[in-house]
Amino acid sequence: MELRDLYDANRNLTGEKIEKNEPVPAGRFYVTVMVFIENSKGEMLLQQRSLSKGGQWATTGGHPKSGENSIQGMVVEIKEELGVDVDEKELVLYKTIQTEDDFVDFYYLKKDINLEEIKMQDEEVQNVAWFSKSEIEKMIKNKTFFKYHIQPYRDFLEYISSK
Repeated sequence: MELRDLYDANRNLTGEKIEKNEPVPAGRFYVTVMVFIENSKGEMLLQQRSLSKGGQWATTGGHPKSGENSIQGMVVEIKEELGVDVDEKELVLYKTIQTEDDFVDFYYLKKDINLEEIKMQDEEVQNVAWFSKSEIEKMIKNKTFFKYHIQPYRDFLEYISSK
């Protein structure tokens, strides 16, 4: 059983917890984390979601487990889904949004990761690859890029162009 911590509208921990996939009570929120990983060539590391999750390409993300804060949850998700160790200091939180039932924290990681060293979490990920921004735009057009990651990807491009 995987538990998630709940927060109030001001992102204060309430002490309440829910199980994964359980509906979020009104006035409560959980945390979602997402990372855009860019290599020194300006390519983005994407993962192809497992067929049970639609098989589209997306960035790495998930939900911190109970007791983990946002950045700890992001480190754990990268380790779980890609088998890659990342230090919290390598991650840059560049945006947070609040939706109907969660706070979404967006991270940036500049790191050259050897694809041969990636150990995919089979139930979540079926493939990983580096893509240029033009290739990602084609994926978006062809609907092979996960639709819920399109706007976050656009926001990420805006963030890195302002650096």
